[in-house]
Amino acid sequence: MIPLFVLAGVFILCRVLGWAGIEFLSVWQDCLRVAVAAMFLLTASAHWGKRRVDLIRMVPPAFSRPEMLVTLTGIAEIAGAMGMLWPPLVKAASAGLAVLLVAMFPANIYAARHRLTIDGRKVPGVAVRTVLQIIFLIAVVAAGWC
Repeated sequence: MIPLFVLAGVFILCRVLGWAGIEFLSVWQDCLRVAVAAMFLLTASAHWGKRRVDLIRMVPPAFSRPEMLVTLTGIAEIAGAMGMLWPPLVKAASAGLAVLLVAMFPANIYAARHRLTIDGRKVPGVAVRTVLQIIFLIAVVAAGWC
């Protein structure tokens, strides 16, 4: 749920700053790009440090080398976040992050079904996780293609 709060909070903060006269944040798509970047930088941070073990446990057993997959998805999240902030790469970053969200969804479902935790907090159930994933997917696509 924390990534959703970051996405919404950064978006709202950017809109307020845009209304306060910070011109490059006056367009909602720019605010959404910043919010998506912030969310993915947050989620990427979990790929290293104490939460890494939790993410490795989330990888379904059908996938080999879960440590490598966690590292690669973390790198992809950072690259996607950076791409969302650089106008020539926004569409490519948006498309890449959308694919990444779809590709990582099985790990989220696996974690929900097996009642795993991240940093001691239970992951959301399947229904909640599905709704969150749809929200994130809509945000990523809207930020890059609207």
